Amino acid sequence: VQLVESGGGLVQAGDSLRLSCAASGLTFSWYTMGWFRQAPGKERELVAAITSGGSRNYADSVKGRFTISRDNAKNTVYLQMNSLKPEDTAVYYCAAVLDSTVRIHWREYDYWGQGTQVTVSS
Repeated sequence: VQLVESGGGLVQAGDSLRLSCAASGLTFSWYTMGWFRQAPGKERELVAAITSGGSRNYADSVKGRFTISRDNAKNTVYLQMNSLKPEDTAVYYCAAVLDSTVRIHWREYDYWGQGTQVTVSS
């Protein structure tokens, strides 16, 4: 299984970024997909998750600003991030868990990407 993230970068506060995660080696439609982030010195936290059926869950800190979506035909999950803030700065990871329900804790996920850095300057 491979999960490959892309789309990170350095932006200014208020800007937008779209992260992508291309999955291979698994039956993508069977998996709940999640985006997590980890800032230096902090625990990895859920940003958003989406089930195969399209149910979504967001961290309170990103509700109304971030949108998770998936394209099962392309084996890809996306994270659209708008109105970015300096506190969104972190390494963002894509993850997959073989389940049809939303999973929140990072320990519940089976597979991980290598991460992509998002830096938001003030």
